[in-house]
Amino acid sequence: MDSGIVTAKRWVKTLYEWLEEIVVSLCVVILIFTFFFRIVTVSQHSMEPNYVEGEKVIVTNLGTSVEQGKVVVITNVLDEPIIKRVIATEGQVIDIDYDEGVVYVDGEALDERQFGIQNGITTSPHASYEPLVLPQTVPPGCVFVLGDNRGVSKDSRYAEVGMIDTRHILGVAVFTIYPFDRFGFID
Repeated sequence: MDSGIVTAKRWVKTLYEWLEEIVVSLCVVILIFTFFFRIVTVSQHSMEPNYVEGEKVIVTNLGTSVEQGKVVVITNVLDEPIIKRVIATEGQVIDIDYDEGVVYVDGEALDERQFGIQNGITTSPHASYEPLVLPQTVPPGCVFVLGDNRGVSKDSRYAEVGMIDTRHILGVAVFTIYPFDRFGFID
């Protein structure tokens, strides 16, 4: 048998094996990023200074729970997915003193310095939108969310957003991948 034909057959077999490995790898990556992790781009200023427009974060609902202080990505509420911080969970009573800018959870003033923002920054909802009537108990299966940049954030203070059904939470932000100076796990 001609050595050129044997070499060509080996080359084709090797190419086929590489192609098979690439296709299998791509399928595994697609499955992982479809069912376990998602990359979300922050497209608004409502979470500054902690999350900036254009920042890319990985969110997951695998092994993470939606609890107070966590940052979540929410779908099916406004026209696009939104990223917000969970302030209260089901059964907790939420109230806001807009004159003082203070958020109360179960009658206790929330220390927002733990989120890297200053206390007393919660402003009244813009007059052109209907505010959520407070105080209010967070219903079962829901959370109350606020943006870190309250002056521009459209969040649970507004009746249009209101209490968020946890079924609309795509996942919890766990890792920043871009910009590279912010690369790493999210506290």
